Amino acid sequence: MASSAGGGGQRVVIVGAGMAGVQTAVALREQGWTGEILLLGAEPHQPYDRPPLSKAVLLGKAEGSAFDVDFAALGIGLRLGVPVTGLDTDGRTVETGSGPIPYDVLVIATGAEPVALPGSEGVPGVHLLRTLDDAERLRPVLAAQQEIVVVGAGWIGAEFATAAREAGCTVTVVEAADRPLAGALPAEVAAHMTGWYADYGATLVTGARVTALDENGLVLGDGTRLRAGAVVVGIGARPATGWLAGSGVALAADRSIAADAGLRTSAPDVYAVGDCASFPSARYGTRLLVHHWDNALQGPRTVAANVVGSRTAHFPGQVYDPVPYFWSEQFGRFVQYAGHHSDADELVWRGDPDGAAWSVCWLRDGALVALLAVGRPRDLAQGRKLIERGARLDRTRATDPSVPLKSAVL
Repeated sequence: MASSAGGGGQRVVIVGAGMAGVQTAVALREQGWTGEILLLGAEPHQPYDRPPLSKAVLLGKAEGSAFDVDFAALGIGLRLGVPVTGLDTDGRTVETGSGPIPYDVLVIATGAEPVALPGSEGVPGVHLLRTLDDAERLRPVLAAQQEIVVVGAGWIGAEFATAAREAGCTVTVVEAADRPLAGALPAEVAAHMTGWYADYGATLVTGARVTALDENGLVLGDGTRLRAGAVVVGIGARPATGWLAGSGVALAADRSIAADAGLRTSAPDVYAVGDCASFPSARYGTRLLVHHWDNALQGPRTVAANVVGSRTAHFPGQVYDPVPYFWSEQFGRFVQYAGHHSDADELVWRGDPDGAAWSVCWLRDGALVALLAVGRPRDLAQGRKLIERGARLDRTRATDPSVPLKSAVL
């Protein structure tokens, strides 16, 4: 393939028109890509942001959340309602229902798809919340103030339960684990979030597995029947990579695309970014799969730099190794998290975890590696920078919530 700086005469095809795909297209133009850019979206809607779906859109406070991007002015081609079905890396074509689309460079940004509850397919009144159409289907349910059962007490389950309570619905949340956020936070931290449900007027049932579903509600393992006008399932998401079967693009054990440190895949001139891709983190010594908005915002800049740079001589390549970050608004609280705590060896509390505002710091060999802040945004802002620096903390000062976190550095 002929090489030309800036990509003149070449086409980048981006599969996926969510945050990661849109930001990649914009970043390519910002970083000097002069060739064609084609953005493919599976949904028929103008590309939109997802976080408002569980808040403003769901509650009827906004009609949608379309990105404020002038695609035509940027020379970005947009094809919507075009789901991809396969990839031929030898022929450099993306397969779609309307025929193959050739590429010179491909960026995969297909995101993640929600995990369905076994036995729920086709059952009336059972909902997922991932797309704008999902939110539109749920909006009248909330407006009618129906009884709602939420399956899953993770981030999305908590956010939906919050919105449903704000709409005046009766809400029961069913969780198979013994606590909320079991897959995200250790028990000693999540325990202090359990009471948030009751405080907000929602019922939380833990240690409960769903054994049957019908249009009237569901049945739990102990025989309890929960009646509901609607059941909303929020039990996680998995990378949307099934369409890559047979393509030769290497996947990790969790079915994410196994990208390298520059977000390149195992196939030539194919990159992956956002919820569908994992990447090796030198900072944390492991491969990370980050299903959060900030990752879909930051990763595209690395992809764009490497796509443009690969067309120039002696480009060393840009490495992607961020401090993961996300936030959640739930039960009247603003919750933020930065870092990765799995290999931490010490936990330090800042403030009363049964109060309105507190933080948790995770240390490894004395260095801050992760932080959870509830109603303490300054802790998060300072902590994120300290994690990036690998700063070591004085535990006594770090424990005192009146001491700024940056002043607890050794």
